Amino acid sequence: MGRRSSRLRAALLDMLQRHPWLTFLAMGVCFLGFGVSSLNLVQVLRANLDLFLDYGWQAAQDGALRQLLELAVSSYLALACWLGFKCCEKLLVDRLTTKVDPD
Repeated sequence: MGRRSSRLRAALLDMLQRHPWLTFLAMGVCFLGFGVSSLNLVQVLRANLDLFLDYGWQAAQDGALRQLLELAVSSYLALACWLGFKCCEKLLVDRLTTKVDPD
């Protein structure tokens, strides 16, 4: 399975390097995904933890535990989008800053 994922990653990187417009499009999608998934994340997480501290197990039974799990998933989704954005950024910056030989 490791070899298959390695080939998939290499194919994806090759496609993104050959098509800068696709890389830019993917970068924009990742940027929007990061923004949406991290919107008010800190405030909602703080409110959720305050609810736990104030009401304890009763809050967990009323759905605060599920909300905390959803916040964790949203955090990792935001992280994945940010990593995708940074990968696309690196590919585009490398493409723009690589010196081309005038043959």
